Amino acid sequence: MFLRKILLILLVLISCANADTIYNIIKIPHLEIYKSKTLNKIHYLQSKKPFQVGIMKNNITCFQTKIDLHQEKFKIIEKSFNKYPKDFLKKINLKYVVICETLSVSQIDAAGFADQKMKTIILDIKTDISLLERIIHHEVFHIINDAYKSNFMESKWKKFNKTKFQYQKCSTCSNLFSLSLLRKNEGFLSEYSMSTASEDMAEVFSFLMTDKNIVKKKINKDLILKKKFFFIKENILKIDNKFKF
Repeated sequence: MFLRKILLILLVLISCANADTIYNIIKIPHLEIYKSKTLNKIHYLQSKKPFQVGIMKNNITCFQTKIDLHQEKFKIIEKSFNKYPKDFLKKINLKYVVICETLSVSQIDAAGFADQKMKTIILDIKTDISLLERIIHHEVFHIINDAYKSNFMESKWKKFNKTKFQYQKCSTCSNLFSLSLLRKNEGFLSEYSMSTASEDMAEVFSFLMTDKNIVKKKINKDLILKKKFFFIKENILKIDNKFKF
């Protein structure tokens, strides 16, 4: 009994020490390790208390969660990240996935947030399960884009669009938030893809990773999207020529 208590105390101390180490790296408080022994070295963390990082309006807030209550969604999360080999994740500098509830960025509800410098993606576990997989790959692309800016020049991307089209100044500067697939808008997959060039790229990448049937249909009917799909694939393969979509 005494030995069991000692072992329990040691486990708690080790867990706390690991959480402190992670805080020193990614600067997000109130996290605990949920799963760290993974094939591609991704560390999954859950928030044990609400947290806020950043100041004033430029902040990120999220609330505590228990991943054990969302196992179906966690399986989707883990399966999605397992598409990325550890060598690729090392190249793009992604190591941590923070899972919490009711995420907001700059006081706007968000399903995910990516910070390449902190090697972190934050996900709202309460996101609609039908969109979760796409959102994960969308956020992964932001990590890729930040790591390899020269591969994804916005000046080149904007030339694919019709001459009169203009993106918004920022992704939160408009009401273009819907992720539903557009049927008619030539050159765009979703309303959100029309907000900024980087969001447009991320949407294209997310479909490449999740729905090859839609990609094939769009390529056959939409010349602008065909160019965009090719651009993303070509430049991802420059990072890793063995990458599998």
